[in-house]
Amino acid sequence: MRMYLLPIAAAAALASATLSAAELARITVTNDLDQARPSETIAVPWSEINRVLPGALIQRIAIKDSKGNILPYQVSNIAPQAKDPNNVGIAYGELFFQHSFAKGEQKATFTVEKTETVTQPFAPKTFARYVPERLDDFGWENDHVAHRTYGPALAAPDTAGVGKEVLVTSGLDIWFKRVAYPIVDRWYNKGHDHYHHDEGEGMDMYNVGKSRGAGGTGVWDGKQLYVGRNYASWKVLANGPIRSVFELTYDSWDAAGAKVSEVKRFTVDAGQDFDTMDSTFTFSGPQTLTAAVGLNKKPADKKQNEKITVGRDGVALTQWVTQNSNGAFGTAIVLPSASGITEDPLNELILAPVESGKPLRYYIGAAWDRAGHVKTQAEWQEKVKQMAARATHPLKATVTP
Repeated sequence: MRMYLLPIAAAAALASATLSAAELARITVTNDLDQARPSETIAVPWSEINRVLPGALIQRIAIKDSKGNILPYQVSNIAPQAKDPNNVGIAYGELFFQHSFAKGEQKATFTVEKTETVTQPFAPKTFARYVPERLDDFGWENDHVAHRTYGPALAAPDTAGVGKEVLVTSGLDIWFKRVAYPIVDRWYNKGHDHYHHDEGEGMDMYNVGKSRGAGGTGVWDGKQLYVGRNYASWKVLANGPIRSVFELTYDSWDAAGAKVSEVKRFTVDAGQDFDTMDSTFTFSGPQTLTAAVGLNKKPADKKQNEKITVGRDGVALTQWVTQNSNGAFGTAIVLPSASGITEDPLNELILAPVESGKPLRYYIGAAWDRAGHVKTQAEWQEKVKQMAARATHPLKATVTP
């Protein structure tokens, strides 16, 4: 029997290759939608990474695309495994990173590699937080647009007689920004009066009042909309740099005799004009109710003499609003399970049946022409159409050695 000895250099190369193969995981993402999909967030359960790359730690990995470019990434801690006593990375939730699919691109491949050095944090493109200094507001944003909604302190009566602002609504507000960096903290620090004027970063020019604002919910009985009060409690589950996830809980309200409560989960991704919403209504009595998601019929300041074009297209409800001096903006709701579109005195409404305890998924979007992501009504309609297609064609990811 003959034995062949490899040269030392070749043996070292083989050992290095074998080591490298054992120290990386490959992610293959497939896309069955024949349209461009910019800034898509790819979510992979960390358990799959841990299966192929045991012991990988979030601060000592690199994510690379097929060209070897290093990509920003995030690992959530939303996980069933809350502890990691052996320090091997099993407590993480999901790995997030992004890829822009070109039109016709059906597959993209990536690697997750262990590194010797610590990976520095990436610049945040999404952010969410509770704002106690402004009457329990809750604010959130990505690099395209910001939002806020209202908490219990704002709904509380002005018992001290000091002129405290009072507003009872579960509607959702929009802060239109024209910069990519985070502005929520800065605008709250500037004070209430300042962020109603564009001082170079954008402005709060959207009107909510008693309406649903841009994506608030309620229960529709065929004639009347029944809505809850300001959110009662909050929970942040993930907070950037690529994806922020949080939940708002709404105490029960009467909906034509049915007691209804709601937990609304927000998923905010970088590079998108739309947030993903999962509303879970809890009620007893009827087997189903009709949920409504709304857009305010009068979303601009009265001085702007707004002109509104409304689109009612099956699974999508849209507005394009032109104003005297504040530019134009679009709003939209995409609801894949929509059963109809209607209206009440304050809101345009899109409807869908819901069962108690089962989440209803929909998407809320907004864009300002001065931010540059959308310039015309036609461009906004195309963005809404693309969102509706993306919603029914999810990406699929597999992890292999």
